[in-house]
Amino acid sequence: MKIGYYLSHPIQYFSPLLSAMNEKFKLQVYYFSDASVKGNFDKGFRLKVKWDIPLLEGYHYTFLHNLSPRKSLANRFWDVVNPGVITTLVKNRSHVVIVNGWSYFSTLLTIFISKILGKKIWLRAESPLNQELRKNKLVLFTKKIIFKYLFFPFINQFLYIGSENKRFLEYYGVSSKKMIYTPYAVDNNYLRQRHLEFSKNNNLKEKLNLPLDKKVILFVGKFIEKKRPIDLIKAFQQLKNSNSILIMVGEGELRNEMESYIKSEGINGIILTGFINQFAIPEYYELCDVFVMCSGMGETWGLAVNEAMNFEKPIIVSKTCGCSSDLIQEGINGFSFTEGNVSELSFCIDKVLGNEDFCKKAGKASGKIILDFSIDNIVTNLVKAGENMYS
Repeated sequence: MKIGYYLSHPIQYFSPLLSAMNEKFKLQVYYFSDASVKGNFDKGFRLKVKWDIPLLEGYHYTFLHNLSPRKSLANRFWDVVNPGVITTLVKNRSHVVIVNGWSYFSTLLTIFISKILGKKIWLRAESPLNQELRKNKLVLFTKKIIFKYLFFPFINQFLYIGSENKRFLEYYGVSSKKMIYTPYAVDNNYLRQRHLEFSKNNNLKEKLNLPLDKKVILFVGKFIEKKRPIDLIKAFQQLKNSNSILIMVGEGELRNEMESYIKSEGINGIILTGFINQFAIPEYYELCDVFVMCSGMGETWGLAVNEAMNFEKPIIVSKTCGCSSDLIQEGINGFSFTEGNVSELSFCIDKVLGNEDFCKKAGKASGKIILDFSIDNIVTNLVKAGENMYS
């Protein structure tokens, strides 16, 4: 089966998936922008970012000419404008066109032209229902009309990433027959190999000049409102367990506010690392004792949780995060808490750090749970869907 996959730009989490798909399908990937490989300014990190892992290996790709003057992508409608996609769709004889989401002009153009040309359109969506239902009732009513009667009928198959995302699609009238389960996944094989290597020679705290006798709470992400990093700082401030440090890997617009709060409150034991590229981040997953994601609205999944679980770590996640209902088994591999409830978050961290036996069992449980959220499972389900299309 020939697949044309249309994406906004090369994404570090997607490249291993595309490489695996290329082994099973005749795959051609089309990118609307080359911002992530040129090292352009990343608005979230507030600096120029060029990833240190290969983004374009293992599959065939083409960059389409982007007429938008914007040099960075921030999920805005006019960030990518690629009229050349029309010619590409006409010339490329792919049986299936896959697109991600609907937030860009070029994505909607791709869907519209593909429909005219009679191609099968598969849409991969991320939106979780728990966040959708927090929106204004008038907005929900309007979207229900647009999605159910005007937009979603264009789509042949929906690739859903988890249970909240499936509920989102069901809410807008998509039948289960039109859904393909493609669990949100990272490169489990690579990360588990790094974990194995570290376990044989783990001197990471020494290497990074960290205190050997302290428990490590880890945050990985952009310092932006959606990630709510200041909630974690406040929760750390309330901890009863003083034998710990908080490492926050990332960068972003809230850094000054975070530093001001830490200084004004006289909080010790917090390390803001700044931006850490992909190859070095596994070191932090390996040395931590618990991983925390306290994000709010807009965190449609939270792939850093997948990464931490491959290193067999206990997880604490806000219930708003799209991944919480799939990756967290309460009291088994960690805990979920109410977004913005700092005291509850602090209590969860204390429960984990205060019980060494639970830490080990929860970490092992994380390692088992994440096996089902794999690239192999995505590709297997796509192959089955392709076979069903012709049966």
